[in-house]
Order: sequence, then structure tokens, then C-alpha cells
Amino acid sequence: MVRLLALFLLLSLEECQSAAARCPSTRYLTVPHEWYQPGTLLIGGMTSQIFYVFNEIAFRNYPPQVIGFDLPLMLTKFYQNALALAFAVNTINESPTILPNVTLGLYIYDTYYDDRMTYYSLLNLLFKLCSFVPNYECGAPKNVISVIGGLGSDTSFHMADVLGLYKIPQLTYGSFAPEEILTTEVPKFYRMVPNDKNQYMGIIHLLLHFGWTWVGLLTGGDDSGKYFLKTIEALFLEKGICTAFIQLFPYQGRVFSHNDMGKFRNIHVDQRAKALVIYGDTLTFLWLLTYDAFLVSENTYIGKVWIMTAQMEFAVTGVTRRMDFQMFQGAISFAIHSKELQEFQRYLQKKSPYQPEGDGFLRLFWEHVFECSFPNTEEPLEQEELCTGKENLDKLPRSVFEVRMNGHSYSIYNAVYVVAHALHAMRSSKIKHRVRTGEQSLEFENLQSWQLHAFLRDISFNNSAGENMHFNEKGEIVSGLDIMHTRLFSNNSFKKVRIGQLKPTAFEGKQFFIHDEIIEWPKTFNQVCPISVCSDSCQPGFQKQKKEGEQFCCYDCLPCPKGKISNKTDTDECMQCRDDQYQSQSNDSCFPKIITFLSYEEPLGMGLVSIVLCFSLITGLVLITFIKHSDTAIVKANNRELTYILLSSLLLCFLCSLLFLGHPQKVTCLIRHVAFGIIFTVAVSCVLAKTSTVVLAFMATKPGSNVRRWVGKRLANTIVLSCSLIQAGICTAWLAIAPPYPRLDMKSLPNKIIAECNECSTFMFYFVLGYMGLLSIISFIVAFLARNLPDAFNEAKFITFSMLMFCSVWLTFIPTYLSAKGKYMVGVEIFSILASGTALLACIFFPKVYIILLRPELNNKEGLIRTNNKSMKLHTLI
Repeated sequence: MVRLLALFLLLSLEECQSAAARCPSTRYLTVPHEWYQPGTLLIGGMTSQIFYVFNEIAFRNYPPQVIGFDLPLMLTKFYQNALALAFAVNTINESPTILPNVTLGLYIYDTYYDDRMTYYSLLNLLFKLCSFVPNYECGAPKNVISVIGGLGSDTSFHMADVLGLYKIPQLTYGSFAPEEILTTEVPKFYRMVPNDKNQYMGIIHLLLHFGWTWVGLLTGGDDSGKYFLKTIEALFLEKGICTAFIQLFPYQGRVFSHNDMGKFRNIHVDQRAKALVIYGDTLTFLWLLTYDAFLVSENTYIGKVWIMTAQMEFAVTGVTRRMDFQMFQGAISFAIHSKELQEFQRYLQKKSPYQPEGDGFLRLFWEHVFECSFPNTEEPLEQEELCTGKENLDKLPRSVFEVRMNGHSYSIYNAVYVVAHALHAMRSSKIKHRVRTGEQSLEFENLQSWQLHAFLRDISFNNSAGENMHFNEKGEIVSGLDIMHTRLFSNNSFKKVRIGQLKPTAFEGKQFFIHDEIIEWPKTFNQVCPISVCSDSCQPGFQKQKKEGEQFCCYDCLPCPKGKISNKTDTDECMQCRDDQYQSQSNDSCFPKIITFLSYEEPLGMGLVSIVLCFSLITGLVLITFIKHSDTAIVKANNRELTYILLSSLLLCFLCSLLFLGHPQKVTCLIRHVAFGIIFTVAVSCVLAKTSTVVLAFMATKPGSNVRRWVGKRLANTIVLSCSLIQAGICTAWLAIAPPYPRLDMKSLPNKIIAECNECSTFMFYFVLGYMGLLSIISFIVAFLARNLPDAFNEAKFITFSMLMFCSVWLTFIPTYLSAKGKYMVGVEIFSILASGTALLACIFFPKVYIILLRPELNNKEGLIRTNNKSMKLHTLI
């Protein structure tokens, strides 16, 4: 605003010195290019197609009257923007349905890509007639009802500074408002393009779609570029994308110094970043193109995928027309959504430089695109250098000029129709009002531009392409962005193919889509999608570990620890498998664990069941044999009732081992250790009672012994009953305090779930075993001491061997039991029960069964005494 007010003051002071009736064209700056077409109401236009090299103003001297108007350069491609405005105005004037009997005119100026000239051209558009006096009207008013422009955000803001003072509607076709504009209740201008934040999210969607997380950023050093960096870097951090490097371009629109070029050439570019996001306008593209020779020589940007914003076009000037821009091969760009209009192409074919119709840009455009000149009396030209006016626009490269309406021109075309429909609605409203009030005349020419705002906000119509045009509450046209893929050819011609679209108003998940199969990747990428990452992706089974001192996108890959897996690439941390699952060998998936237990169906279970049944059958047969020969001497020896109890307990011991087989249930877990402990205690107690009976019987035969009264069944029964009751008490206490229960052990084995009985109290479990072991040791000691007693009915030798084997089995049981897991632990327990029971059965009863069945002649008192004498003699000799 300071520059604007200073310019106002200088120009006003100069004009005050001149006569109002004169037109001193040499006393003020003249704008060399304009396009005027008269009409009842004028639609102004501010294009950006011509630029000059402007010198800096130092304010030490009086401002020169000519500012850099020596060598105009034209972005000929942007001449289409002015043509689109004129085409829309002419189409509306020919339409019988929109604004009948009203002629729209146009007044187009250029910004020249300079802030001062933007203000000056806009003031010329609003106030210049014969003389330039800002804010004064001398002569007929211009009736500028609205202004369309500008291309860049800075230009739009400069225009809004002036147009906002007079409340003239401004429709911008290429600007993207910064954040502070979005927060105001009343927008400074109406935007014919989607908000820039939609484009930012489109960039994020695009990068995530291709997995590009290591990205270079290039942008201009102006306010828009800084706002872009601020916004996009925050989005990068949120979405897990890192910035490989940032490059700010020098300020556009002035002479570039060697320092600028040197800084740009010497930047560090991470070659791992294959994706480069460039934010800027077409001058940014020209800047890169101008120094392309320096960039290519250092291979700085060779083999990159350029992601361009919608403000940037592949446009050239006469200087850059033949420069090679193959480094942009395969570029992906966003473009303002547009539709093909065949009538526009027919309109272009009628253009002739010899019939400009008020178009002050046409001749300059014609000379630039066809590289010819119009006749000049001061400088004679060769015939082949002259412009004939019959040149064909269709044959021009698309970087020079496009006959197909692009996104910016389509926005301008829609902007003119928005203004026309708003005027039509305003006119219809006034006609209805005048009919109600009885007024006869309608002076449409006297409408004020500020009255148009109310109708612009509520505008809604379908354009000629069938698309609905309306603004949202922020004054933005509701539309989307196209995603284009650029295919360059050897002659620098190119073709843009639409590969996707960004629809901000679509449902969640449907806002972005892209067709990968349409993309033709450059040969430098072997025609496959390039990889732009700092570190290679961590495959499933690995997790990321951040590298010290680098960004989070740079990491190492470490295998998942035991028990954890990762089933996706680039996993930050491996996840734990559930307790009922186990990890695969490659650590990339979890499989359900198999529940394991010692079942009857498997070979080990079937083998143990067979052994149990076999020994149970043998024990039963032995018991039957003893009962059948109960009156024989060998059965009567050492308490016949104890023998029956011992055989019965051994039979039950064998059978109780079946409780350990099968899936653990609540009942089996409660009774199996209790039954095993009590039954085995009964068996060992019987053995102890038998041994004690032998010792006491021998001691009772000595003269004067008082032990005789202790010998008998009463003592044996007391030993068995008391020892068994103690074990029963221990087991009862176990069940009362901490009863065993079935559980699933999910951690002992890596890939199986063990269905087992939890003893709940390990102390009580080993207390039961310890008590049983104590009885066994006592029985072994007593039997060992009584093994050589001279008694025909002495079983001490057999009991000694049986208890030796019994104790050996249970001593080896403990370490084996503790080292085994799952069903093998149960197998060890069953084997110990069978082995210890078999030891008692074999050592104590098999010799007796041998005598009963095979040597019945020895099964009497004399035979036993004779056998015992032989044994005594043999023992004496030994």
C-alpha cells in the first residue's frame, strides 16, 4: 500500500499541473498493450502474459516516464486467457437467453509481472479516459461492473487492495489464498479455482500413493512460497513424509544476478530423492528452463519425477523456445478442472492480426509465436520474415500455444458467465420490483458494481459444458483438480494425459483416485515406478530403527524380537502375537497354536494305555491266584490280608494312571494326584507293615523278649491305617487350600498350547511325594536290615529289591519331570507310576507266583524251611 499511495501522489501532482481538457500523453506513463471492446457494461480483465526487465526505483530521482519497456517478452501460451474472456463475452452477447438487449464489453490490461505495473494498469482500467487522475471521472463513465484477475496470488491481493475500496467484484482465476484470507467473513475476491489446501492434500495423497517419503521441495521466496512450505511441511510430518532438501528460488520479475545463479547451482541435492515437488508459477518453470544447461551439466535434476502445482504451465518465450526441457519427462502436475469447448477452437481460427478488433496484444502474440514481423517503414524486412496473417495456430507446439482451452482459460470463461448470470438475476429482480411499483423505465446502465455482490454469492447455474457453477461460503467455486501426466517428445512438444482427479467434495476415501496403468514412466526409471525413500523399506518380519542424527524417514531394519511379528512393510514396531498364537519362522505372521495333551489316540497314549491294561490284568491275575490259593503256606506267610490290600492298591495304582490321559477336566485334575498319592501310600504302608512284621517276629522269638505282644495283625493294620490317614489328611488340606484345576499353558512351548492340570500349590504336590518317599525310604531301610533274618517266611530280601527300585524310579522322576514339558511331562509321570508299581509287583509277588504255579511241592512249611536252610548255608559260605 505504501508503494501504491506514493505512486498515486506522484502521478496526481503531475496531472494537477496539466489542463483537464488536454491529453498530454507524454506527461504520464503509457500502457502499451490493452484490449478494448465497447459495451453497455464492461468486464475488466487483468492478464499476465507479457513481462519486461524492470529496474529498481531508488526514490532519489524523479521516476522515469518509461520503465523497462524496451524488450517485451511474451508468454504466448497465456494469450489464451485474454481470448477466453473475449470469447465468453461474445458468446453471451449472441445468446438470446442471457442479458437480452444488453451488450457486454471488455477492457483487458496486463500486469507485466510487476507490482507497480499491476497497480498502474488497474488504475488505467478503472479511471483512464483522456487523462489519468485516480479517483476522478472526467468524461463518460466506463461502467466496469467487475474485474477478472489475476493469475498469481500476489497479483490478486494487489488488485484487491484497489478494487476493495470501490467494492468492485473481483473474480480471480489463478490465485490461491493464504490462510488469513480464509478466516475473513467476507472474502476479498471470488475464486474461480479450488482452494490451495485441496492441492496440498492432493500432493500428500500422490506421494503416499506411490510410497514416496523422501521428497525435495522447490518454491519461490515470496509470501506464497513461504506459506506453502509452512503448510506442506506440517502435512509431511503428520503423514510420515520427510523433506530431503528445500530450495527457494530468487524473486521473480527482476534481473537475475550471478549470485542468484551461483546459489542455485551450488545447492545440495540428495540423489535419493527421486520425487521433487515444485511450487510456483510459470516464471518458475522458465527460470529452471533458462538455467537448464547448468543443471544438466551437473546431473542435478536428471532422473527425477517432478510434481507440479496447478499454477505452473509448460510455457516458453522466444528466448526459451528451443531450450531442452526433457528433464521434465514424466512430470505429474495438478491442473484446474476443465472441459473441451469446440466453439472456442472455431473462434480461434477466425483470429487475424490484420483485423485486431481492439486487441492490442494480437500483433505482439503473432510475431512471437510465428517468429515473424509486420511491415515497418523504419526497418525493411525480407519477404520470408513478414507475417502474412495466414499462419495456422493448430501447428504450434503446445508449449507455445494451445488451441484447446486449458484450466485457467476455462476458469476465466466460467467467471464471465458467473458475472453475466449475476447481472441477469439482478436485472430480473429489478424488473419484478418495477412491475410491482408501477415504474416504467429501467436504466440498467446505472447499476452500481457493489450491487452485484449479493447476486454473486447465491449464483448457481450449469455452464455450456453441463457443469454446475456455484460458490461455497468462502467465495470459492466448488470444483476439483485434474491430475495430469506429461509425455515429452524429442522436439519439445508434449502431451498431457489425465491420469486421475481430486474431488474435495466427494465422500471420504473417494476424494482421490489415480490410474497407475496409464502412466508411462521415463526410461531412466526402467519404465517402472521410481522409489524415492531415504532408506529401503523394511520387509515384513523386520522393524524400523531410527538412525541417530537423521530424520525419521532414515532408518535401519532389525529383525523382530522373539514372540513378535510385523506383517507390513516399514513397521515402526513389531507387534506381539496373542497368547494363543505363535510367530512364523520369517516373523511376518502369527499362526494359531495347537492345543496339545496326552490323548488316547496318539501312539504314546495308546502305548501307555496298553501297558496299563497289561499290568492291571497281570496284577488282577496275581490277586486271583493268591485268593484261590489263600490256604497255602506261602500266601499265609506275612499276613495274608496285607497281601490282598497291597495287590489291590497296586491294581488301583496302575488304573489311576489312566486319569492322567486325555484332555484335563476339572474332576480329573482334582482327583488324579490325590488318588495317586493315597493309593501309593497305602501300597508303601503295606510294604512297611510287612517288613515291620518280619522284624518284630524275629525279635519275639528271642528268649525274654517283650516284643511278642506287638506281633500280630493289629500292628500291621495300625501301620497301614495311620500312614494312609496322614497322606489322606495332607491331600485333603491340599484340596481345601489350593485345589488343582485345568488350565491352558500358552507360553511354555513356542507353537503349542499345553492343556494341563495346574497343581496350584507346588509345595503341596511335593509334600505328597515327599511323604510317600519318606515311607519308601523307611521301608527300604527296615527291609535292608532284616534281609538276612533266619525265617522261612522272610520277605525282606524281595522287599529290599523292590523298594530299591521304587526309590530309584522316584528319585530320577523329579529332574526328568521338571525338564519335560507338555504331554511328555504327563508321560514321565505315568511311566514313573507304572515303573514303581511294576517293581513292587515283580520283586515281591513274582517269586511267590512262581512257587504257587510252577513249584507247588514247595508251597508248604517243610519246603519253605528246607529252602530257607539252603539259603542260609549259601549265605554263610558267601
